[in-house]
Amino acid sequence: MSEREQYVEKAKARIEQWNADIEKLRAKADEATADARIRYEKQIKDLRAQRDEASAKLKEMADASDSAWDDMKAGFESAWDKVSNAFDSAKTRFK
Repeated sequence: MSEREQYVEKAKARIEQWNADIEKLRAKADEATADARIRYEKQIKDLRAQRDEASAKLKEMADASDSAWDDMKAGFESAWDKVSNAFDSAKTRFK
């Protein structure tokens, strides 16, 4: 497996972890009070949007030509950091 393939597979695994994290928040939201549920719902909506953005960028990157790979990777890593920070923040806030 090439370095590129390994990178893409690792990113896909992380997105799957984000999906699991969203489902955990969903379960907590279902058990929360009405006020807390509203906050959970907003956070879940935001996280899903960011996850979808990262997934789209990953697909673009995976489909990129070899010459565009480095540029795509740099753009993806920037989006990745943004989404990772949002997920970490949400997990901390709703523990």
